[in-house]
Amino acid sequence: MSDYGVKRCHYLPRDGQPRQLTPDSASAEGRRGRLGVRRPGLSRLIAIGSVLLLVIGVGLNLVQLAEPLSRVPSVMQRLGTFESPVHLPIRLNVALGLGTVLAGMERALRLRYSPLLDAAGR
Repeated sequence: MSDYGVKRCHYLPRDGQPRQLTPDSASAEGRRGRLGVRRPGLSRLIAIGSVLLLVIGVGLNLVQLAEPLSRVPSVMQRLGTFESPVHLPIRLNVALGLGTVLAGMERALRLRYSPLLDAAGR
């Protein structure tokens, strides 16, 4: 288990070798797995796009969030204020947030564990 879900799942029979369980082919995880087998290039492109969207989306939103948080009186006294170099329109922020959520869902559907992306809190 990881902080965000299952890293992998194996069936351990009493007599025999453990085997990794596969998702139901009708589930979202199963369809994403089939895409990876049938169209590996497209699957890789989607995976790279989702990682880029996650990094960019989280990064831009954190930079923009730091400015209003730095104006809280107790934070301002201890750390000073921060002027964000990025000021995106609300529509673009909402689209970026939704894209980040979709990219996170895509990462979860791949059923692959990456210490770099999935163990950030450790």
